[in-house]
Amino acid sequence: MINVEEIKALREETGLSIAQCRFALEEAGGDKAKALEILKKNGAEIALKKGSRTLGAGAVVAYIHTGDTVGVLLELLCETDFVSKNPEFKAVAKDIAMHVAAMQPSDTTELLTQPFIKDPSKTIADMINGTVQKFGERTEVGNFIRYSIK
Repeated sequence: MINVEEIKALREETGLSIAQCRFALEEAGGDKAKALEILKKNGAEIALKKGSRTLGAGAVVAYIHTGDTVGVLLELLCETDFVSKNPEFKAVAKDIAMHVAAMQPSDTTELLTQPFIKDPSKTIADMINGTVQKFGERTEVGNFIRYSIK
């Protein structure tokens, strides 16, 4: 039997709904690591299902690295302005912009396959899939540009 504290802990770690966390823990027999894998797999499936939806909103974020010699402008697209104005959505966009500053991907395809610098166990595509799972909207990296003095 899964207890409330286990669900709460997984929810705090992932930011996903109580129902998704409970389902994953039940399916994993209470094993938190397995539940995280289930949630990751479900995120990819959800993103695939939402792939044909129209991207009508988004956020443009700027990241300037310490020392002011590297900067990134990044566009993270979603379906509605309700999601695009959410601070957690903007935080994902900012994290991806910081990643671009550090890892210098040449295009979006390369960016999506790179391990995230803050958590190498996830790729940028995994982060996007998690965002889709969390907000229930199709999400994509639009354009980005990296500026550097060096």
